[in-house]
Amino acid sequence: MTQTSAQNRQGHGVVVACQRDDGRWLLIRRSEAVRAPLRVCFPGGWVDDGEDQPAAVVREMREELGAEVVPVQCVWQHYFTERPLTLWGWLAELKSHTLIPNPLEVHEVLWLTADEAICHPDVLPHTDAFLAALRKAL
Repeated sequence: MTQTSAQNRQGHGVVVACQRDDGRWLLIRRSEAVRAPLRVCFPGGWVDDGEDQPAAVVREMREELGAEVVPVQCVWQHYFTERPLTLWGWLAELKSHTLIPNPLEVHEVLWLTADEAICHPDVLPHTDAFLAALRKAL
């Protein structure tokens, strides 16, 4: 989603956590064309009108990374006070062996440990809280 259209949206979003067998989490560096350009975060995006969260998880992973996932469990939510947005954090099983980043949304794919993600200088706020919820759920 472009920065302009994102600024006009209100509502709900999803972020998606997929973990490899070695314990590393799939994160992305956002493209320059989206809100919070070049910041590091879990993949995700808006829940479209009439769409449930699991469907948004599947669609966003396809759009951003060309990846097939199976939503497993919603483990986290965050209500933003500075704008009308609720963000839902989902654990998902990654079914794709190859990721094809959409350059309009993703600048770089990263596989990070939880500590590397939390300490990354470009990580978006609240990533630590989502990772804590993921650890608790696993």
